[in-house]
Amino acid sequence: MQAVIMAAGKSTRTYPLTVKRPKPLLKMLDRTLLEHNLDQLVGLVDEVVIIVGFMKEQIMEKMGDEYKGMKLVYVEQTEQLGTGHAILTAEEKIGDRFIIMPGDDMFFHDDLKKLVDHKYACLAKEVPNPEAFGIFVVEGGFINDIEEKPSEPKSNLANTACWIADRKLFDLLKAVEKSERGEIEATCALKALLAQENVGCEIAEGWLPVGYPWKYLEANVDLLRRINEHKIDESAKIEAGVTIKGDVTIGKGTIIKSGTYIEGPVFIGNNCTIGPQAYIRKDTIIMDNVNTRSELYDVVLMDGVTAKHASYIAHSVIGPGCNIAAGTITADYRHDAGENWTMVKGMKLNTGRRKLGAFLGDRVNTGIGTLIYPGRKIWPHCTTLPGEIVKKDIEKSDYMTTDKR
Repeated sequence: MQAVIMAAGKSTRTYPLTVKRPKPLLKMLDRTLLEHNLDQLVGLVDEVVIIVGFMKEQIMEKMGDEYKGMKLVYVEQTEQLGTGHAILTAEEKIGDRFIIMPGDDMFFHDDLKKLVDHKYACLAKEVPNPEAFGIFVVEGGFINDIEEKPSEPKSNLANTACWIADRKLFDLLKAVEKSERGEIEATCALKALLAQENVGCEIAEGWLPVGYPWKYLEANVDLLRRINEHKIDESAKIEAGVTIKGDVTIGKGTIIKSGTYIEGPVFIGNNCTIGPQAYIRKDTIIMDNVNTRSELYDVVLMDGVTAKHASYIAHSVIGPGCNIAAGTITADYRHDAGENWTMVKGMKLNTGRRKLGAFLGDRVNTGIGTLIYPGRKIWPHCTTLPGEIVKKDIEKSDYMTTDKR
């Protein structure tokens, strides 16, 4: 059996984290999102067709032509003309039955395994806000209809866009009329399939969509909690005077310096220097080669982040290679206890989170005493001035401290 992973998109909704990389190459704890999903396919398929497009070279160089016994084949989607168009690009590489997966959401093996017993089936997930998703209407275990973001949903079963199908799907996709956006929508072909075949519905336990920067944070935290283990590599060095409570993972070559206090669940990667006197609170993910003595809470520090001085970073994602100067603070809570809003693609969006920090792209440098308002984003290679209060997103990629704003 084969699988098709759609990994061609530009992923602008997760900016600034994906300005410089395809979303499937965002790290989830110690591996990329793409590697995580490939791991879930082990034992189910023997070949994976990966649809690439945006920064395709990064994916092809990272993954090569084989992964844990599965052959990897690449097909380029040269134009972004919808999910249905992406699937069509794989037609010449597909034999018969195949699993279809979005490359920018997180799936789990046991859920994917449920699909294999069906000729046609889709994976659904029960959600508390069905009006925000495509919703399956199900009867007797089979899908009767699909509603797109209905104001009055008939169910709470969200379409995860993960299916199992066969080559019949390609004929249906070719017959689909383009949407108002000029795209071939996979859901239109699925609706046509419902009229001709029984399409099963399996309920996922672990689907994690990674549609926005804060959803990337939440997916990492969810994965951290699933690990549920206390593991310190034998090469890690824990100095005297360090307190570690709860489930904490510490990787190879990492040094935890005296006076540091860690409350799990926490993940700390390889070759990090933590402390002295750092305070690492629960749901914190520190990836490889990070140097910090800050107070951290519900945050992802990606590879190579430096935060050597006292700062407060919470409910945030700090991109690779960022330098966080002394006294940087991410504000994260509204005084009216309301939900935090942020700008996405020029639109103001309610994140649904009462606590929301900042999202920094690659190699951002903050000036000392920087204060960042909740939900603000800073694009790669930008900087802030000493004492600056960041009230709006900073998107100008060539901004330097010598500029006058």
